[in-house]
Amino acid sequence: MAFINEWVNQYKGYHRNVKLAQLANILAQIGMGVFLVIYNFYVRELGYSEQTNGEIIAFTSLATAIVLIPAGIMSDRTSRKKVMIFGSILVALTLLFRGVFQDESLLLLFAFLTGAFMAFVQVSIVPWLAENSTAKQRVHLFSFHFAVMTGANVIGNLIGGGLTDLLSLFTTELLAIRWTLIFGSAIFMAGIIPLFFLKEAPKEKKSPSVKKRLPALHTWKEKKNSLILIGLFAFAQLLIGFGAGLVIPYLNLYFADRFEASTSMVGLIISGGQAATAVAMFIGPLVVKRVGEVRAVVFLQLASLPFLLLTAYTQQLWLAALGFLFRQALMNAGNPIQTSLIMSRVDNEMKGLANSVNQMVFQLGWAVMGPVSTGIVIHYGAYWGYATVFTITAGLYLIGSVYFFIMFRSKFFEKLTVSQTKVEASKTAG
Repeated sequence: MAFINEWVNQYKGYHRNVKLAQLANILAQIGMGVFLVIYNFYVRELGYSEQTNGEIIAFTSLATAIVLIPAGIMSDRTSRKKVMIFGSILVALTLLFRGVFQDESLLLLFAFLTGAFMAFVQVSIVPWLAENSTAKQRVHLFSFHFAVMTGANVIGNLIGGGLTDLLSLFTTELLAIRWTLIFGSAIFMAGIIPLFFLKEAPKEKKSPSVKKRLPALHTWKEKKNSLILIGLFAFAQLLIGFGAGLVIPYLNLYFADRFEASTSMVGLIISGGQAATAVAMFIGPLVVKRVGEVRAVVFLQLASLPFLLLTAYTQQLWLAALGFLFRQALMNAGNPIQTSLIMSRVDNEMKGLANSVNQMVFQLGWAVMGPVSTGIVIHYGAYWGYATVFTITAGLYLIGSVYFFIMFRSKFFEKLTVSQTKVEASKTAG
């Protein structure tokens, strides 16, 4: 009860802007969950190869990676609210078109556009939450944010798999999938409505006295500590992104190909993993209290590796599902902790850039490794192909976790953090 009361009190203390953003995020993630859990099957039903599936995922991730930094800068300099609304409307339209069109070139085009427009949403939501919360709230808030996002994905996955199987009783498999994709697009579009009710504070204008004392704050050169911190975090995310890009986009195909699971079963398994992730994210702040932020991230990531390898090599569906469930929960539970870590340490005017760079390198990993993964699976088959890519992913996760621990426990990182804290204190005093 004490644990539940702590979270209830945290939620009650959140700003109205946070609650509205979370409502928008829930609807958007349900819609995206419906869409993504069956979209690979849609491409397959159209008669295209696994290579086409890989190209679609690569195009989406590549577009996001390209647009994230410009979108982050735009979000920092203009209006986060307008950027989120703009991106969300266009994402909803591209999702709808992807569920209707069949031509391969159009599928690739709209996949690219989905990734590009999604970047505007992704770069704005985290800084928006950071700006509408206090430092003490952020670990809990980001854990809550990612947990809710994951839980909404669970609902979407279940709806996507179940609705497709239900509709297939009355029509063809292709039409059943298409109507489900359109339904997911409509739910995503409903998530735009709460965004119009957000109240955005005007951008701060620096007084002449602040400009005199801290003239360097208006140039990139003097923000070097934030830039270095962003770079350190980005390299860690790049390693994890390369690993994730090998396996995460194809988990639905993995369960279908190796175990011949139905779309409902695939949706149920993936939803279970997402549900476990949501629960683990609520536990994240407790781990932080015991061992600190850096150790918590590393502990959770390393604990996921045995379960990843279990999923790689088992020939039993229930063991694969169990391994996936624990890997998903443990690996992702550290994400809100990392987000809180970087949002608390970079300059306010660079939070959008920090968020966009981290997401860019992660998406870059997906873009680069997507075709590699499908190539390996096509060459080695459903068992050894997936076993190989899962093992490579485990190696990349291990390297990324060790790097994160060494770098962010170092004196160099502490000096950067202390220096950045002094800059923030100076700005506050001004």
